[in-house]
Amino acid sequence: MEGASTLDASLPGPLALPGLLFAATLLLLALFLSTRRTRCPGEPPLIKGWLPYLGMSLKFQKDPLTFMKTLQRKYGDIFTVLLGGKYVTFVLNPFQYQFIIKNPKQLSFGKFSRRLSAKAFSVKRLLTDDDLNDDIHKGYLLLQGKSLDSLLESMIQEIKEIFEPLLLKTTDWNTARIFPFCSSLVFEITFTTLYGKIPADNRKQIISELRDDFLKYDNMFLNLISDIPIQFLRNEESMQKKIIRCLTSEKLAQMQGWSEIVQKRQDMLEKYYRREDFEIGAHHLGFLWASTANTIPAMFWAMYYILQQPETMEALRDEIDSFLQSTGQKKGPGLSLHFTREQLDSLVCLESTILEVLRLCSYSSIFREVEEDMDFSLETTSYCLRKGDFVAVFPPIIHSDPEVFEAPEEFRFNRFLEDGKKKTTFFKGGKKLKYYIMPFGFGTSKCPGRYFAVYEMKLLLVIFLTYFDLEIIDKTPIGLKYSRLLFGVQHPDSDVSFRYKAKSWRN
Repeated sequence: MEGASTLDASLPGPLALPGLLFAATLLLLALFLSTRRTRCPGEPPLIKGWLPYLGMSLKFQKDPLTFMKTLQRKYGDIFTVLLGGKYVTFVLNPFQYQFIIKNPKQLSFGKFSRRLSAKAFSVKRLLTDDDLNDDIHKGYLLLQGKSLDSLLESMIQEIKEIFEPLLLKTTDWNTARIFPFCSSLVFEITFTTLYGKIPADNRKQIISELRDDFLKYDNMFLNLISDIPIQFLRNEESMQKKIIRCLTSEKLAQMQGWSEIVQKRQDMLEKYYRREDFEIGAHHLGFLWASTANTIPAMFWAMYYILQQPETMEALRDEIDSFLQSTGQKKGPGLSLHFTREQLDSLVCLESTILEVLRLCSYSSIFREVEEDMDFSLETTSYCLRKGDFVAVFPPIIHSDPEVFEAPEEFRFNRFLEDGKKKTTFFKGGKKLKYYIMPFGFGTSKCPGRYFAVYEMKLLLVIFLTYFDLEIIDKTPIGLKYSRLLFGVQHPDSDVSFRYKAKSWRN
């Protein structure tokens, strides 16, 4: 019951105890079996660590990039690591990534992603329904082309409605912490662009509460997708269901102005479920998480680096001013600026800045599950891979390679610029790289919402830089928190304050 106390909800009743004992037995069995594996002839080097089940997880979580570079120096570009009960074979040579893409039947993304959806979002039907899975992926086409243009128009309108009152209220300096400031804006803009407006006088409060719950849920994400039985994840499951209840068909029907992709997605889901089915809300949770969870920290890092570097801010403002002059648009009171996709794409300095943020802060890794025992053949050698293991690419290795990127630990806004155009040519060992920046994955697992996310960041940064004076208050260095491990843009390990006020247009 929703009225039960937190303490009551956390205590297992008599009927729950057999399930808990069974789950505990399975967990102990997994702990035992994970320690018994040995390396067979022809297999990659095996690093298990001494902790049953966890393997090298604790060392990996402390500093993933340093840990992986240490293993690379010792074992080479291919090795297998035990991480949280899973044996993962990492492929670190960028010229070998193509061999992963060439084996879609033996190295599958589908089963892994469906199990992840079942755990993280409580979408169970995808585990057995191929038609539903196919229809969902077809729907992602609505995040491209003319449909994306329509989303962009809606996003611009939402941004205007949020920022116009803000401009009137901030004629004097206002102080804020970067992360809550960015998370508030990104969540509201993304949610209202996709799902429409809440027709209530207290809609700001409703959005704020939903955002806070969403961020709590996001912090629990790794627990939910782990092999920890759900019986031991009462708080995580409770938060998951709380958000799903906000996204059921009944709740969403009260929203005004659904985007095309949400409307088509809802219509498609109602072909597979009854309209009142709770799992429809679970699908919407997955879509909302994919649309928001990485954009929030990415926006934080963009603001942080731009505020830290006056030369970056100046270069971006110069590019925006030149664009406005070339299109006959004038800055002034009120948000009168307008952008098409093509115009946003022309802001190459802004795009380079965002790519540099993602290079430094995105740890999104690419996973494939080994469907059957196989020989993983490369140009000069081959390895035996076991069914049920995973093959993974860890992009921060190439993102931090000094042979590819000069001084890779530094933030350089113009790193992806060359002669005033987007730079797309990078080399390693004298050979041109096809894969040099991979914040969105590659192949079948490439993020379908990447354009939507990047355009949202571009629009917000253009508004900030055009209409506001911005200053960092403290320049305390901030590092990566590593709480998301191999999933997405890392959160900061702390926060800093900045101040902002609306520009004066009297002159």
